[in-house]
Amino acid sequence: MAAVFTSQMWQAVICDCFLISSCLTPQRMLSSEVLQALETVTGSSGLSVATAVREQHGRDESFHRCHPPEAVVWPQSVEQVSSLAGICYKHNVPIIPFGTGTGVEGGVVAWMGGVCFNLTKMDKVVDVNAEDFDVTVEPGVTRKSLNYYLRDTGLWFPIDPGADASLCGMAATSASGTNAVRYGTMRENVINLQVVLADGRVVHTAGKHRRFRKSAAGYNLTNLFVGSEGTLGLITQVTLRLHGNPEAIVSAVCSFPSVQAAVDSTVQTLQSGVPIARIEFLDDVMIGACNSYSKLNYTEASTLFLEFHGTERSVEEQIHVTKGIVKENSGSDFSWARDAETRSRLWQARHDAWYAAQAMWPGCKIYSTDVCVPLSKLPEVIVATKEDLVKSKLTGPIAGHVGDGNFHCLMVLDPEDKEESRRVQEFTSRLARRALAMQGTCTGEHGIGLGKRQLLIEEMGDTGIQLMRDIKATLDPKNIMNPGKVLRLHSNPLTITTLICSLFPVS
Repeated sequence: MAAVFTSQMWQAVICDCFLISSCLTPQRMLSSEVLQALETVTGSSGLSVATAVREQHGRDESFHRCHPPEAVVWPQSVEQVSSLAGICYKHNVPIIPFGTGTGVEGGVVAWMGGVCFNLTKMDKVVDVNAEDFDVTVEPGVTRKSLNYYLRDTGLWFPIDPGADASLCGMAATSASGTNAVRYGTMRENVINLQVVLADGRVVHTAGKHRRFRKSAAGYNLTNLFVGSEGTLGLITQVTLRLHGNPEAIVSAVCSFPSVQAAVDSTVQTLQSGVPIARIEFLDDVMIGACNSYSKLNYTEASTLFLEFHGTERSVEEQIHVTKGIVKENSGSDFSWARDAETRSRLWQARHDAWYAAQAMWPGCKIYSTDVCVPLSKLPEVIVATKEDLVKSKLTGPIAGHVGDGNFHCLMVLDPEDKEESRRVQEFTSRLARRALAMQGTCTGEHGIGLGKRQLLIEEMGDTGIQLMRDIKATLDPKNIMNPGKVLRLHSNPLTITTLICSLFPVS
């Protein structure tokens, strides 16, 4: 019997048809009226429709196929961003924010064409309040450039996702990294945001010019936009917490006979109250790849990289406690680094993990998973993941921020090998659902983007997803802000196959 379609279901199908069509056919061109209006705001040098430029802005570091925007604009002020957004809103043109393009979940892919807002020309450090430990920056300021700017202040911004990402982009994806176990993620370090909404209105999420450390005033709008991936508005300014440079820094590396022993050491170190700054896990496969790539000689076993921050005395106390815990868990081959140059060499394996994995097979690509589970579940999920890799005949060295339960399988694959790509897709789905079954999340720091939207539904449930849709509809009623990311375009996704079967039922 043919399926019965309600008007809402037909509307959903039409949305799917439009989306699929926009992905598989050349993008429509913006009208001359829209282009002229955009150029009036940016000037001729601030607008491009060149194919090479558009393609450059239609991809990030992910596996998602490039879908270029129809135009790229380079605003230089929040006023220009507001005007440009107003034009797009008036003409129902999608808006895709773009920072440094270092995301790994397809966040900049222009599924439905539209205008890419490249915000890198807005690159001012607006204000540093050293006594209050905070700073306000524009979207073009990156993590490394901020810390260079702060080099003589005795302050630094510790959140380190690996890539030299833009700070506003890091806020948009709720990024974190190796220091999160001590200093938190972007969510804990954002004080205020300036956001341009879909219709061009400008909002300060904690109130204009406000820099307080805590507040009980109203709804937490700041946390609403942190991690929204450009789907609710364009972040044009961020006020961040800064931290004092530690008096002493000591790094260490040690190996373990098993994954269980390494993770047990991590959990016990945290339970002992050691305020460890970094504690990173690399499995035996990852260490082997790093040894080969970076010409190192670490023992090819489950390995922890650790770092301690504080006063000279407190660091020595942290080291004493951690040494005892590691010894109890059969850890060995300790190496220590106290000066900056030696620390840099010691951490090279962790920093080069992505490139080391990629070098395992010439011409291969890397896809990184990103699950996060409660600490008590970490040994079980990593052991199960390694067993799954062997059964699936896949290569996926593991590196992770085990101090907060987040780890990555760096899946090494040939993108031209369809059968291998299928096995990788099936493996990553099993891994994500394994994490969900253990009360974890499908993404610890990379975001949802395009690839994890179904997993988000499974993680949040129907009521949670509908609430997100309601928020999105209120702030972006025309669905022009980075459409198709985080949330599917409609709540009842139906495939073209379903539609055809309903029209031509099999007797």
